[in-house]
Amino acid sequence: MDPQRTPVIAAAGQATERSEIVSTVEIAARASEAALEASNGLRDRIERVSMISVVFSPISPRPASELTLRLGLTGVQVESTTPGGNLPQWMVNRAAEEIAAGRLDTTLIAGGEATRSMRAGNPEADFMQSRRNDSSAAEPASEPDPIVGPSMEGVMCAAEQKIGLVRPTEVYPLFENALAHRQERSFSEQRAHLGPLMSSFSHVASENPFAWFQNALSAEEIATVNESNRLISEPYTKRMNAFPMVDQGAAVIVTSLATARSLGLEDRCIFVWSGASNTEPAPSTRRDLSDAPAMKAASAAALEAAGIGADDLSLIDLYSCFPVAVEVGASALGVQLDDSRKLTVTGGLPFFGGPGNNYSMHAIATIAARLPETNGLAYIGANGGFLSKHSIGVYGTTPPPRGFSAPDTSDAQARINASTLPIAEAAEGAAVVDSSTVVYDRQGQIEDAPVIATLEDGRRVAARAHESDRGALEATSLIGARVQISGTPARYRREDG
Repeated sequence: MDPQRTPVIAAAGQATERSEIVSTVEIAARASEAALEASNGLRDRIERVSMISVVFSPISPRPASELTLRLGLTGVQVESTTPGGNLPQWMVNRAAEEIAAGRLDTTLIAGGEATRSMRAGNPEADFMQSRRNDSSAAEPASEPDPIVGPSMEGVMCAAEQKIGLVRPTEVYPLFENALAHRQERSFSEQRAHLGPLMSSFSHVASENPFAWFQNALSAEEIATVNESNRLISEPYTKRMNAFPMVDQGAAVIVTSLATARSLGLEDRCIFVWSGASNTEPAPSTRRDLSDAPAMKAASAAALEAAGIGADDLSLIDLYSCFPVAVEVGASALGVQLDDSRKLTVTGGLPFFGGPGNNYSMHAIATIAARLPETNGLAYIGANGGFLSKHSIGVYGTTPPPRGFSAPDTSDAQARINASTLPIAEAAEGAAVVDSSTVVYDRQGQIEDAPVIATLEDGRRVAARAHESDRGALEATSLIGARVQISGTPARYRREDG
């Protein structure tokens, strides 16, 4: 690769709004303007504007076009992305590949959410209704922005959809509890185990001017169940969940080293060393619900391509929508949860804030600001879906000795795809529970208790508890228990119930 084509992050920007009512495009534009103002003349070099998919707040079919118009950019290509929290890093990896190959010189990648503003206007608005259509901002008869990015196909299977196992607040606890069971911890013991990890994240957020919550919390304040910190789904309290009710935006400008040098930006550049991606199968089809082999494969590939190990990193940001994402991410990277470098640069989604798919853009923007202080290397782990889609990035303050590398991870992906278990959309008979959780409503009453279990013929099944049996399941892990599956959608009863 021509060293002049080495991809770099030349500038980054972030924005957080706590009081004014803003639109999603407006908060993304504020972050983009901050990046453009810091770019020392790159505004006129922008060839493409990419907008990360908006999932929680109102948006038109043309967010990238509207952002471009608001920024006063003309003659640029526009595009929006498919959904997924992996997309900020995936898009940087893609841009880096194109720049290294000479197909692109300078691009702006931005995103944001204005969920707080949406809820201020309508307190009953359901942020889980993805991609609301705000047609008021769209030009009549205008074409939607082109969509780029990996498909979300396969993130869920039909069996999970049939029983409505579609909310992250129900699925991630199933992974957490499989991990806790492997480590021989009960729900309450796992909560206590997670308290120090999440407390360390809140302390990082307390020092971040862009973080939504800037009060450092103790392990006990995060892990103790009370009126202000209710249980959502075992074992997670409210403060262990991503907080989506934010107005936050972030943007980065990726360009070539030659262009950065021509504008006197080289000393401020962050070099993109490597990037890799892999995908897990649908949750119920994974052999080990406590593990993420695709994350491990992408992490290993990115580090190997960069020619480094985890010990060489100065800054680390692991995706943190729920604690299990951090635990599995740390395992994939080969670091401990109490690593002195911390495992977040922002404060994480529960404390920094969870602006939809765009969280990792904030992590990238933060390492762009902080990495020059360390003169070292940084690692970003981005995750989309249900620990489903993983994109890894390695960054440095100096050019990568091997040049930018995007390794081929297709062989690892083929092995992961071949490892899946068959899934039953409808079944009758006995099964052994592989993981379970208990979901609570706002009054602390049991709302449901989904399980993933294995039938006697080896097929997996996802099921919910019979309504009449739910009351007896409070704080109860069913992992290893035998249940009877019946009906469509699938329901279960304990054999000893």
